[in-house]
Amino acid sequence: MLNGKIAIVTGASRGIGKAIAQKLAARGATVIINYNGSEARALEVKASIKAEGGSADVYRCDVSDFSGCEAFIHHVIKTYGRIDILVNNAGITRDGLLMKMSESDFDQVISTNLKGAFNTIRFASRQMLKQRSGRIINMASVVGVSGNAGQANYAASKAGVIGLTKAAAKELASRGITVNAIAPGFIETEMTAVLPDKVKESAVSQIPLGIFGQPEDVANAAAFLASDEACYITGQVLHVDGGMVS
Repeated sequence: MLNGKIAIVTGASRGIGKAIAQKLAARGATVIINYNGSEARALEVKASIKAEGGSADVYRCDVSDFSGCEAFIHHVIKTYGRIDILVNNAGITRDGLLMKMSESDFDQVISTNLKGAFNTIRFASRQMLKQRSGRIINMASVVGVSGNAGQANYAASKAGVIGLTKAAAKELASRGITVNAIAPGFIETEMTAVLPDKVKESAVSQIPLGIFGQPEDVANAAAFLASDEACYITGQVLHVDGGMVS
């Protein structure tokens, strides 16, 4: 259980982030729901957690903004006194073929998906070092391992997240802080719902288990890595992909 723990989940107003926030709250953590889009959606997640007897709050922050992340983390520490769990889930896609990809589309994806994780770790780790404890969980992707045509920016950002995870794990381990990554495969979210049927069929054919995963599958992995049971696991990438990448 995570009773008394303070958890930050970035990009938690929908999809995988929402499922993780709800799962950590159900395990007893107080969850700070970070969002940068719809406040209404973030408040809905908060309300759903409260309805189940959990504790949650919301905070708007663009994780690609260095100073904004500093203010965000400072607010959490000032309000709750500590940070026990940080889940870097916020991410965007700007898909397109490499030869036609704009500089802006490349930069935005790297800034949110990779630099955003650096920003939050940069500030949250200071508090965790003082506590001599903490769990950092970064959301990677199978495409960060295998690559994917039309997603050079996204694949690069997620491969970078894996490298960041492994480096941070080595730097922070001596203070009892673990840093791991989760690499989801095809998960049923709003992002995958808009894919054409032929694309979905092709994707399923690449999955040994033969089905798309659910956000709860990723949330279960995050809850495990955030728990005391995972205290001797750090610097690892946990694939939640139905066997796509071995």
